[in-house]
Amino acid sequence: MTDRRQHWQSVYDRLRWSETSWYQDASLTSLRLVERARLAPDDAIIDVGGGGSAFARDLLDAGCTNVTVLDISSSAIAAGKDRLGDRAARVSWMLGDLFDAELPAERYALWHDRAFFHFLTEAAQRARYRATLDHALRPGGYVILATFAADGPAKCSGLDVVRYSADDLVAEMGATFQLLASEREEHRTPSGGVQPFTYCLFRQSPKLN
Repeated sequence: MTDRRQHWQSVYDRLRWSETSWYQDASLTSLRLVERARLAPDDAIIDVGGGGSAFARDLLDAGCTNVTVLDISSSAIAAGKDRLGDRAARVSWMLGDLFDAELPAERYALWHDRAFFHFLTEAAQRARYRATLDHALRPGGYVILATFAADGPAKCSGLDVVRYSADDLVAEMGATFQLLASEREEHRTPSGGVQPFTYCLFRQSPKLN
């Protein structure tokens, strides 16, 4: 975990948040999928690895009142707070690695990840991710998972990634999750490059007693 934290801390210390390759003015694709989930305004939402992202701001603009952002980098969280200004206090900020974070059980109605999953290059890491997700997601909850597409970059910020089609993500999520929608996004980076992303909206099957 220490190496991962140091890596992302150095990225944010070296670049302004608006210069990172994953920067977005607005998280439009994610918001379209959030609308499909038909959440109540006070339903709990967590953005995994969303430190400097526009997603928390866009959720507040949409009327959501129970938003948590988890990030391993304090500089990323500082960027996210700066982006929100006075409204930063309306978001719960969690500094830490997902694999060590003490997430509450069955709390989140929506789990959003545009930053983390495709860096998990080992099957054991992905299994641990699923276990954490299963612990924290409310029964019948939703997951928005966005990764580099099959024709996307093979690396990001110097790290290897795994690229996915929608079918690949369905296989990773397993039989307890139903795919409700998928989209392809051609993300344009601040430097003018294009990064294809795969976005999927899943719903977890209700847990049986």
